[in-house]
Formats: sequence, structure tokens, C-alpha cells
Amino acid sequence: RWQKIFTIPLWSKLAVFWNKIFLTIIVLLIVLFLDAVREVRKYSSIHVNEKTANVNTNAFDHIQMKLFRSQRNLYLSGFSLFLWLVLRRTVTLLTQLAKRMTSHAALEAQVNDATEAARKYMAENERLQEALSGKESSKKKESEGATDEKLKKEVERLKAELQKTS
Repeated sequence: RWQKIFTIPLWSKLAVFWNKIFLTIIVLLIVLFLDAVREVRKYSSIHVNEKTANVNTNAFDHIQMKLFRSQRNLYLSGFSLFLWLVLRRTVTLLTQLAKRMTSHAALEAQVNDATEAARKYMAENERLQEALSGKESSKKKESEGATDEKLKKEVERLKAELQKTS
């Protein structure tokens, strides 16, 4: 299923620029994170003394509001940066897994073909050995038949000589 999705021509065009886009987004998120850290430090260091807080409560509320917003931006940018890195790693692992699954399937098909060829060659080898042993046995039978005939002739010749001498 993923193979079908990743074979869309749009992905091959985006793949060329993917690393540049990724690095650009990472740099942007790092800049936003550092800006949020700077803002949190700026508004955290401001201490309003009690006299000023009593006189101008709106200033204290305004500072607290800016501190809250800067903390919110810090959390959002930090979490976004973290999730972007996790997403990048997940995509990398999925791509590697897809490549390995494809190569595994190809290797499995190759092993099956090699096994089938080996079985075929072993069967053919057995047939050839049986045929060869059949020829050897027929040669043995012929040679045994020839030696039997020679022996019979020699026995008859010796019997004939024995009768002559007797």
C-alpha cells in the first residue's frame, strides 16, 4: 500500500527538495524556540515591587500576560521542534523499512527460483545417473553373456580334447 503511495510522481519531484525544506523548517523552528526563550527570560526577570503593583495594577497584569504568551510560544515551538524531528525519524524509518521489505521480497523470490532450479537439476541428475547405471548394467550383462559363451566354448573344446585323448 505504501509502495503505491510513494510511487506517485509528485513525491519524486518533492524528494529533490525535501532535505532543503526540512532544514528550512528546522531552522525556522529553532529561531522561534530561541526567540521564545529570550522572551520568557525577559519577562521573568521583571519584578514589580509592591508599591508599583498597587499603583499600577494594569502594568503588572500586562507583564504577566506577556510572560504567559512567551511561555506559550516556548512550549509550542519546543513541542513543534520535537515533533518535527520525530516525524523526520519516522519517515526515515518507514522509507528504510519499505526498501528492506522490497529487497526481502526480491531475495525471497530469487531464493525460491534457485531452490526450484536446484530441485530440477537434482531430478535431472538422478535421471541421468539411472540411465547411466542402466547402460552399465546392460554392458555388464553383455560382457557376462560374452564371457559365458567363451567359457562354454572352452568347456566344449576341452571336452573334445578329453574325448580325443581318451
